[in-house]
Amino acid sequence: MPTFLFDDIIFGPVQSRRMGVSLGVNLLPKTIKYCNFNCIYCECGFTPLANKEISHLLPSRQDVAKHLTSYLQNNTIKPDAITFAGNGEPTIHPDFCEIINDVIAIRNEFAPKTEIVVLTNATQIHKPSILQALEKVDRCMFKLDSAIESTIRAINQPGKQLNVQDFIKHISLFKGKKIIQTLCISGEHNGVQISNITDTEINALIEVYKKINPDEVVLYTIQRDTPIETLQKISKETLEKFAKKVELAGIKTIVS
Repeated sequence: MPTFLFDDIIFGPVQSRRMGVSLGVNLLPKTIKYCNFNCIYCECGFTPLANKEISHLLPSRQDVAKHLTSYLQNNTIKPDAITFAGNGEPTIHPDFCEIINDVIAIRNEFAPKTEIVVLTNATQIHKPSILQALEKVDRCMFKLDSAIESTIRAINQPGKQLNVQDFIKHISLFKGKKIIQTLCISGEHNGVQISNITDTEINALIEVYKKINPDEVVLYTIQRDTPIETLQKISKETLEKFAKKVELAGIKTIVS
């Protein structure tokens, strides 16, 4: 069972598999997960208040700027990346666009060589303001765990139905550096067998990757505790076989 929440606005830095030394930014509450997905593998657990008003629990734009400035001013060794992650989906914060502008300005002043990275499920980029904000950062890492909608419902449990064709359309419009992250799992949940590494799943994902044409695809598997105990970590050998198939389609692929 999980059991991991980020308990501050600015957390870390941590050694990240993908970003190097990464300083995290959590725009969600410190005491609960809040997300428009409810992924069965999320280290932060399930989303307990999916339809509740929680604006009073969110950090303010001013507090984010204050805490980040304080960290960068008081630490001579700068992180490789400032990464928006935390206890849910960062783009659902009502001041996300303004916070991105603030963080860019603070980075430019105190850590100009540091990348700004956003981990996102891309559910908000149909909004022009969110799309434009994300295009300002150095890297966006978009979650796509399946190209089959029934599997998305089983793994990610989105609050609203996620249409794969809409996902492709909106990601394709994105003009910044785009990375697709696919977390590979198999197991059982609510009596249903789940896997996104069958031949059918892999072939469907590769077709979507080709349409999106990302800078790279990252394939990885669970590393920490998950909300349910029936999920299985995928072997490195299986991930590497998947990666070779993606690379044969002409897409740079990393097994993390």
